[in-house]
Amino acid sequence: MTGVRTRPSAGGTPPLSVEELRGLTDLGEIDTVVLAFADMQGRLQGKRFAARFFLDEVLDHGTEGCNYLLAVDADMNTVDGYAMSSWERGYGDFALHGDSSTLRRVPWHPGTAMITADLAWHDGSPVAASPRQILRRQLDRLAERGWRAYAGTELEFMVFTDTYEHAWRSGYRGLTPANQYNVDYSVLGTGRVEPLLRRIRNEMGGAGMTVESAKGECNLGQHEIAFRYADALTTCDQHTIYKTGAKEIAAQEGCSLTFMAKYDEREGNSCHIHFSLRDEEGRPVFAAPAADPDGPHGMSPVMRHFLAGQLAALRELSLLYAPNINSYKRFRPGSFAPTAVAWGMDNRTCALRVVGHGPSLRFENRLPGGDVNPYLAVAGMIAAGLDGVERRLEPPDPCASNAYAASDAEHVPATLRDAAELWRDSPLATAAFGEEVVAHYLNMARVEQEAYDTAVTDWERFRSFERM
Repeated sequence: MTGVRTRPSAGGTPPLSVEELRGLTDLGEIDTVVLAFADMQGRLQGKRFAARFFLDEVLDHGTEGCNYLLAVDADMNTVDGYAMSSWERGYGDFALHGDSSTLRRVPWHPGTAMITADLAWHDGSPVAASPRQILRRQLDRLAERGWRAYAGTELEFMVFTDTYEHAWRSGYRGLTPANQYNVDYSVLGTGRVEPLLRRIRNEMGGAGMTVESAKGECNLGQHEIAFRYADALTTCDQHTIYKTGAKEIAAQEGCSLTFMAKYDEREGNSCHIHFSLRDEEGRPVFAAPAADPDGPHGMSPVMRHFLAGQLAALRELSLLYAPNINSYKRFRPGSFAPTAVAWGMDNRTCALRVVGHGPSLRFENRLPGGDVNPYLAVAGMIAAGLDGVERRLEPPDPCASNAYAASDAEHVPATLRDAAELWRDSPLATAAFGEEVVAHYLNMARVEQEAYDTAVTDWERFRSFERM
């Protein structure tokens, strides 16, 4: 087995080829290579290598990492309940093999390149619970039908003028947002933060991503930088690199930013995911065929079935879209985060919003927050869509009004506990992902829930210390 893998389905050329890396290393322009993978929480984990050693040794053979990296909580504590990694199994290694199509410069770190890794056991079999592998499996299912997924993720974040170190020492209380009022679409408001936003935009461009725009959002200090859509695996790779890079750039600028789903009682940080399909010839699959240009809402039968599958599975797959305790605090009426399992044409009150027309026709999943693991969310969307196609499901009539007030619509789960139970009991989840993956992420939810259930919050102290 070689250390570097490629994905033939990815379009275009890699941002940095292996040959270019060799040349830049010989010239002394690159001296460090980061080999990293996304963990269960969507965070990058891996190693930094001397560039020459990476080229001579790691490029062809890969490297090792402790398998506990897919079996820890958010604080990196080892926890029980994971079949693949435990004290009883000795916490051994799995192998990290770089995907050469992801090789890129890291402009915010001098002399540095990065490559995204896939995980394998030492016998060469893939690590089933790895988020990137979970998505790969669903992409393979699409490929069997001659389809290819395209996605775009829209991440919101909040910027504070405090450093991460100050935020930690202050218990994340009393932080100063970069804007003191709602700057949604405000050019003046975004101008206050433009030096940081400009660095992020330009340096992500230098890392091979296509940046579209930046805009202000509703909450204090809240902003969004949008990137051009790409094939689903590329989008998810770029998403994880962007989140890490944006935090690192903010730290270098003496400030901090957060993607957490709900920082305070105002608007939360969303991650709307746009999704579409193309066939092997690059033709759009979701648009109604030329023979039926007046298909319902311009949608092809495949799109109708795919959309209906999203609605049918939204509740039972919510764990993939909202993986943390904090995720569920976004779902409040009138918050621009959905509460109803409903779809609509360009209707932001719905969980699923259909936008575009003709070749650009697509749907937007508005359930995920900024804390989502994109690999898992997109894998869930594919699994739900294929289920809709296989069962030839049809969506109900679109919601043309306020979905928050729709009395006949089901509601998204209100808590992580509810979502975990729906995931546990989902025949679709087991069929699409397998028992190992279902059990692995159910345990992740259990660990998160138990940690929250035993925590004593500031809210409780303020409410009870003197008055109870």
